[in-house]
Amino acid sequence: MASSLTKDSVLPGTPGSEKTFFGHPRGLATLFMTEMWERFSYYGMKALLPLYLVAPAGLHMNAATATAIYSVYLSLVYLLALPGGWFADRVLGPRKTVAVAGAIIMLGHLTLALPWSGSFFGGLGLVAIGSGLLKANISTMVGHLYKGADDPRRDGGFTLFYIGINLGAFAAPLIIGTVGENVNWHFGFALAALGMALGLAQFLLGSRHLDARSDVVPTPLSDQEKRATLTKSALWAGVAVVFYAIVGFSGVYTLNWLLVPITVAGLLIPVLVIARIKRDRELSRADQSKMSAYIWFFVAAAVFWMIYDQGGSTVSLFAESSAKNTIFGWDFPVSWYQSVNPVMIMALAPVFAWAWLALARRGKEPSTAVKFAMGLVLIGASFFLFLAPLAIADGGHKAAALWLVAIYFVQTVGELTLSPVGLSVTTKMAPAKYASQMMGVWFLAVTAGDATTGLLSIAGVDLNKTGIVTLEAVLAVLAGVAVWMYRSKVKQLMGDVR
Repeated sequence: MASSLTKDSVLPGTPGSEKTFFGHPRGLATLFMTEMWERFSYYGMKALLPLYLVAPAGLHMNAATATAIYSVYLSLVYLLALPGGWFADRVLGPRKTVAVAGAIIMLGHLTLALPWSGSFFGGLGLVAIGSGLLKANISTMVGHLYKGADDPRRDGGFTLFYIGINLGAFAAPLIIGTVGENVNWHFGFALAALGMALGLAQFLLGSRHLDARSDVVPTPLSDQEKRATLTKSALWAGVAVVFYAIVGFSGVYTLNWLLVPITVAGLLIPVLVIARIKRDRELSRADQSKMSAYIWFFVAAAVFWMIYDQGGSTVSLFAESSAKNTIFGWDFPVSWYQSVNPVMIMALAPVFAWAWLALARRGKEPSTAVKFAMGLVLIGASFFLFLAPLAIADGGHKAAALWLVAIYFVQTVGELTLSPVGLSVTTKMAPAKYASQMMGVWFLAVTAGDATTGLLSIAGVDLNKTGIVTLEAVLAVLAGVAVWMYRSKVKQLMGDVR
């Protein structure tokens, strides 16, 4: 893909030459392409995962178990973004951490490609670990490219970065999904490994254009802290091994022994992490105020992602069983629905970036709180729309594919008002002490949302029923109204951040 580099003036100190990437620092091209290939691998595997879990030629599980595993896996990916940020802050720095992460993700996809069900969960675990190491740090490096929170290009830069994510996400279901569903599931996972290999190569070749801060370890561990950390890690790992050995040899082990602890951790850890940061007496009063404002954004995002991520599980499994997956009489793989959102992102993201900038020039850009409120109302509306195909299926008919496309469209518009804005505001509001870790905190909102979905599935709740879909839709809309009503209070708490 051409990088569309042009000769423009840039801010003093921008890494690389005077060439820019659509008017942004050249290092954004490196991160854009790296994330594109990493997302190609991730979203290809993600599109296949719930379908592989329920397929007779796959693991042949029921829909509730598949949704639980899918949700717990996503929850774990984003949960591990926090220690991923900590690892960069204290051990390797963002740039080296991302390189290590790419290698682990590639190994995880290769493990998934093995034709043995016993290695499947090990492969998922490796992909989750690698993704956690990568996610927080590559976004942090995007923030490093800009000179302060007031750089007017910052939100636009994150939106362009978001396009890179969605280029990979668009191509993945069409290529990996088709091969996985129509040829061989494990060949599909192998293609995901190839995508990550290309992403890692791109990163290593282009990292010279990144800001020097990406190589810095902000608060390196002392020798004493390293020994203490290794001792604690070994102790907890030993406890886990002994515990699951006892459960396994006693004959009472089921998959819930693994899923339930992760979902509970996914709900408790975000609360504990934010509480710990809030209690940090080293933070200034301004930073404490910003953290109070950030809690509003965090809770709003958790509600949003709880519904949004069901597009790959609840809605996808509905499509597999209860939709006419045809266009003009031509059948297409169910995994292709996962390309609808990214292609709409690519079409609409430039429009949103232009609109925010145009409104900002006129002094009429909505505040971050208002954008979040819009996202919540829209994600709620998408599930109100979901009620129509559910009713059609309840009547004994197959729902048209366009119903599902409409759901993904509404969710996409909601995503564009919340997700890139959330990434940007996180880097703006992060206390210096928690630079990379705060991006991990942002991803914990996804953890909390997906953990809630996983816990509901483990409890046996059928998420494809009218009652629960209606309840989720109402919850999102009410949350959006609450954020809008308290927008002035949130803006005041944000201080000098806009």
